[in-house]
Amino acid sequence: MDYNQFFEEALPYSQFLERYATPDQNHRWSEFRKSVELTAAQTDLLKSFTREMKVLVMAGAWCGDCVNQCPIFDRFTEVNPKIRVHFADRDDTPDLSENLKTCGGARVPAVVFLSEDGHFCGRAGDRTLSKYRSVVASQSGAACPTGIVSTDGLTAAVVQDWLDEFERIQWMLRTSTRLRNLHGD
Repeated sequence: MDYNQFFEEALPYSQFLERYATPDQNHRWSEFRKSVELTAAQTDLLKSFTREMKVLVMAGAWCGDCVNQCPIFDRFTEVNPKIRVHFADRDDTPDLSENLKTCGGARVPAVVFLSEDGHFCGRAGDRTLSKYRSVVASQSGAACPTGIVSTDGLTAAVVQDWLDEFERIQWMLRTSTRLRNLHGD
């Protein structure tokens, strides 16, 4: 699968929403984006990223999980333009959708991390660990409380989960012998 080709054909955040979102969906994405706050430490970390990273996100403007995660990625790109995020619509890219199935389904968001020259580095999605902990706690009730994540601060926890994943990929890129040789560092 040539993820880089899909990345090049996919759209930046605002263009994706312009093309695929209804006015109501666009409003939901916009409202959630306003709620995404980065701490000073998170902002400093993002600013420290020196390697370009391509991030391909398969999403759906209609998807609640996408509404509550994809605007986070846009906030990251706002801090550091070396983070390039492009969005592919799940229903318009059936080959990508088939290849990125999660647990046997076309679940979104599905995120593929690529190097600056298009090499596969990692995959994440459809929800972060903090979100899954919250779902399990709400579905399991007192019979299976995790006590790890409450719904208070869930957005902040999901932001941190995603930042951890972006950071992992950035350090992979930064320490890559191939890329260090390419950049002479």
